[in-house]
Amino acid sequence: MQTLTVSQINEQIKSLLESTFIQIRVEGELSRVTYHTSGHVYFSIKDDKSTLSCVMFRSNAARLRFRLEEGQHVVLGGSITVYVPRGNYQMMVQTAEPYGAGALAVAFEQLKKKLAAEGLFDAARKKPIPRIVRRIVVVTSKSGAAIQDMIRVASKRWPLAKITLVDTLVQGREAAEEIARHIAYADTLGADVMIVGRGGGSQEDLWAFNEEVVARAIAACRTPVVSAVGHEVDTLISDFVADMRAPTPSAAMEQILPDRYEVLMALDETMERMRQRMHQILTQKGETLTHLQSRLEQHAIGRKIAMQLTLVAELRQRMDAQMRRLLAQKEEALVPVTSQLKMAERHQLQRRTQQLESLRAQLASLDPAKRLQPGFVQLVKGDKMASLEALAPGDRVRLEDGRRVAEATIETIRTIS
Repeated sequence: MQTLTVSQINEQIKSLLESTFIQIRVEGELSRVTYHTSGHVYFSIKDDKSTLSCVMFRSNAARLRFRLEEGQHVVLGGSITVYVPRGNYQMMVQTAEPYGAGALAVAFEQLKKKLAAEGLFDAARKKPIPRIVRRIVVVTSKSGAAIQDMIRVASKRWPLAKITLVDTLVQGREAAEEIARHIAYADTLGADVMIVGRGGGSQEDLWAFNEEVVARAIAACRTPVVSAVGHEVDTLISDFVADMRAPTPSAAMEQILPDRYEVLMALDETMERMRQRMHQILTQKGETLTHLQSRLEQHAIGRKIAMQLTLVAELRQRMDAQMRRLLAQKEEALVPVTSQLKMAERHQLQRRTQQLESLRAQLASLDPAKRLQPGFVQLVKGDKMASLEALAPGDRVRLEDGRRVAEATIETIRTIS
């Protein structure tokens, strides 16, 4: 029997194992996963009975669609290799796939969970889309059908919008980094809205919009971002991070731009409402003005004077009527009085006539022409006629008979009994 050294036996085992297990697939659960700073990944795969050490070098790890994590159930592809100095064997892993699910699906859920935990999907951080959009920057491929669809929809709905295209790769290994750079550039153009997207395709074609670098570029934008990738059934990480999701690129334009015909109809309706409202306001103001004019006329000096004159005229008419009624009443009351007065006047006239006749007789009896008959004289004291009763002894008197005057002095006066 040949005696071998340790190195020889390890070399033979290496040759045997590596020639036997050139391409194998192993199913199991990952454990002790370590990402080295060099980019290599060290881990183990196990089942309920055994454990197999594994290594995935940096070049293969870079092609992974998802991150290897403790406890994942995976299917590994690769070969068996032996490290001769230690006599250890391990699996050199070239590919890794989640067991029962695609690698892209696992990568999608991993990144979605990570970004959600950081708050990048929170509604509170999403920016509103302006109601009036004047400038739109679109990050997509200039050769794709998506940009043509968006331009066509925008021209139909709102021709006033200005569209700036930032041409970029939308699929392939370099697409994610380029999309992220162009998103950052588009954010500096001062647009009202940014649309990031592309037309439909397979999951692999759309994968660039599921990359973390694109998600973080969208989250860092000051400009409101609309994610418009693929078709309505496609949901990507960019949709969760963006401020708005559109099911398709053309739908993005429909969501952010108003329909000019609807706007014109709305303007017509607004003008009609304004016209009706103005008519209503003018009618109300006209009624108010009429009321104020009426009140002004009621309180005007001329109206007050006219009202007072009318009142005076009414009072005068009422007074005249009242006076006529009073006069009529008094006239009726004066009829018997007048009759009585006439009778009293006749009686008084008769009495005065009798008195006058009596006085006339007395006057006739006192007439000097009649009294100066022979034997009668006129007794004058001073310049007035006097009677014997008015004389006193010693008075100087004159005796006149119409022809002669005799002066005498009264010596005595006595009464004839």
